[in-house]
This record gives sequence, C-alpha cells and structure tokens, in this order.
Amino acid sequence: MQRAVVMGGSYAGLFAARVLSEHAEEVVVVEPDAIGEDGLGRRTPQRRQLHALLSMGHRRLERWFPGLTDELVKGGARLGEGEDVRFYVDGRLKAPVAESRMLGATRPFLESRLRSRVERLATVRFVRAEVTDLLLRGERVAGVVTTAPGADPAEGRPAGEELTADLVVDATGRNSRLGEWLTRHGWDEAPVDRMRIDLGYATASFQRGGELGSTVIAHSSPGPASDYRAEVTEPGALAAVEGERWSVVLAGYADYRPGPDPDEFLRRMRRCVEPIRTVAEEATMIEDVVTYRFVESRRRVHSRLRRFPGGLVVVGDALASVNPVYGQGLTLAALEADALAAYLRTAPGPHAPALGYFRLAEAAVDAAWQLSTAADLAQPHVTGPYPRGYRAQKWVADRLTEASVRDSDVNAAYMRVVNMEDPPKALTDPRLLARAARVLLRG
Repeated sequence: MQRAVVMGGSYAGLFAARVLSEHAEEVVVVEPDAIGEDGLGRRTPQRRQLHALLSMGHRRLERWFPGLTDELVKGGARLGEGEDVRFYVDGRLKAPVAESRMLGATRPFLESRLRSRVERLATVRFVRAEVTDLLLRGERVAGVVTTAPGADPAEGRPAGEELTADLVVDATGRNSRLGEWLTRHGWDEAPVDRMRIDLGYATASFQRGGELGSTVIAHSSPGPASDYRAEVTEPGALAAVEGERWSVVLAGYADYRPGPDPDEFLRRMRRCVEPIRTVAEEATMIEDVVTYRFVESRRRVHSRLRRFPGGLVVVGDALASVNPVYGQGLTLAALEADALAAYLRTAPGPHAPALGYFRLAEAAVDAAWQLSTAADLAQPHVTGPYPRGYRAQKWVADRLTEASVRDSDVNAAYMRVVNMEDPPKALTDPRLLARAARVLLRG
C-alpha cells in the first residue's frame, strides 16, 4: 500500500499503526486531541479509570513493542508476578497461580510510552485533525475528509481536506460515527449486539508506602446488584502503578454505582477485600475520585453484512466494547492488531472488502463477549438475551469457580481463559471438569 490512514490515536489505533507500518509506505494517524507527554489530554472519558492488561495482552504488547515492559518498569510501573497477583471470589482469596503476571500502570502512562514508540517509526506520522466523513470511490473507501479539530459550524467550518488512502482503519472508539458515514454514502451499517448492564465505577489514587509490600494487584468482581449488604464484600480492584501510587477502582450496578464523594469511596473500600481495606486505612488519597458509567456492552458484527466497502477495517471499541470490570479492552485491541497482521500477510488486494480480517477479529471478540455476558447475565437486573443452554452453562461455571478457589491447577486453567490465553471452550475439557469434581467432593 502507498498510504494507510488510522482514525484515532489511542491504544487500538497505535497498535493498528504499528502493524500497518510493515505494510504501507506511509501511515497517517489522524487524532483530534492535543496529547501531552504524560498521555493526558485525550477526551476519552474512561482514561483515568484503572485499566487491566491481561497476560495475553501483555504478551502481545511485547510482541509488537519489544522491551516496552522494561521501559515501563524503569519509568515506575510495577510488574506483579506469582503471589503478588491476587484474585478473590466473594471475599475469598483464590488458589495461587505461580505463572500469574500483570503489569500495574495507568492507561495514560502506558499509552504515552506506546505513542512514543509509534512516533519513532519512520513510516508513521501524526496529523491533528478531525475526520468528518469518508471518501468513497465506487465500491471502496478511498480516504477520509478532515477538518481542524473543534471547528464550530456556526462560525463557518473550513472546507474539508481530503486525505486519500488505500486502507482506512476506524479506531475512534465507542462513539464512532462510521455507521452514520456509511449510510450517508448508501452502505448499510453493521448490525449491533447489545446487552444493557448499567455499570458504574470510580477510581481514586493513593500515595503508596509500605502498606502491602512492593507490588500487589487484587481484584474482586461485582456480585448481584440486589445482594449488597454491610456484610457482603464490596467489588473492586487495586494496583500498584507508576508515581509510587495505588490506583483503586470500585464498581457497582444499577442504583449501587459508586459516586465521586471521597468519604463514601473510603467507606466502601473498608468493606472490600483485605488489601484494599489496608490502603483505605493506611494510605492518603491524593486525587479526586473520578467516576464513569457504562450503560451497555455492544459489538458491531460486520460479517453479517451482505456487502461492505473495500479498503476499510474497524478496531478497538469501535468494533466491540464489553463490560470493563473484566479488563478485556486493551487485550482485545492487541488481538485485533494480530488479526489485521494475519490478514495483511495473505496479501489481499487493499481495495477489497476486508471480510477475512473481520472473521479473524470477531473470533477474539466472540470469546470476550461470551465470557463477559455470561457473567453479566447472573445479575438480576440484566434481562438478556440468554444463550441456549445458559442455565446448565452457569451451573458448570459456578462449580468451576468454586473449585478454582480451592485448587491451583483448576485456577490456572480458569485464569488462562480469563486472561484470554485459551478460548472459553477450554473450560469444558473433561480432564478439567473431572479434577474440579474431585476438588469439590473432597470439600
């Protein structure tokens, strides 16, 4: 390809640009926001929330950006391994998994280092502009139309500038306008699967001292929204991050969403698992509580379309955005980059519909969707749609979860699926089910 254009320069867009740098003479990343060296400045509302990088996402990060982990750790990020990585179910610590590995870093810090790497690629350049439309020629997307960021139409929006391309990547996030642009030009918008979950979460930072040793990551998933009582463990997560800080996130559904009040935040922390309680009691909050509401999971399924323009692919939250408490978003972006690389290695015509890419990317999305929505359907306020055989699947999943609390081997297999290293069907392996049954019978 002569030129590829990536719309959006956040995590998914940066991964896409890295992949495209091996296949295009020029890669242009179009980004409307002015980004500081600290990674702040982007309008993405959830950027200041605690993000998880699952082990599969960490491996893909190292594959596309070798040595970045060492660079992040030298800059202050914390690498948790073995017993430093702790997961809880209903307040109970799960059995340890020796090979556990998670990176503690805020998203702005991680993304700024990623952007620095991409900026140094000889074939990549960044343009500060806002995409306002697609440029189509016949049956393919031939580029984008851009304008100055934040231009006010009431004051006379400047004439759009055309930026031609052999391939355009939509990495503009959940609020992507791609469907609007496609219908404007006579194409169908991709069908959307939705599941309303009405999640709220909030993140606060604390000065890190010697409260819990050098590195701890603790995570406890939300239970049913109707189940919160004083004696029930609050859901939340904790990570040691750069700047000698603890980053703590609390989550809740429906009317139990956490708010911005710091006193309420601390009260809820004191009802969390032990590591989070310790930080509430011994560490000092150093930043305001930042909240975010996530109303629904959604995925756009392009493979269901009967026709789709060539020269166009979609990555990141513009393709799929699932319940963030499971930490799949950053890893999905990396797996979609893998899918793009695998597709481009087949040497397709750059102007052809990228159906091969969408089939590969949607396989990763399907796995994340299956895991997150199966857990969400356990919430009494979530009304479906329920997949066939859901009750039987939930019964088996609950037994495996219980066994994973008691047995390291069961938990290792369980966490490989949670970390997106293995597909969900790995949990139906007869040998795993037999071991889980023996563990439960011993109990």
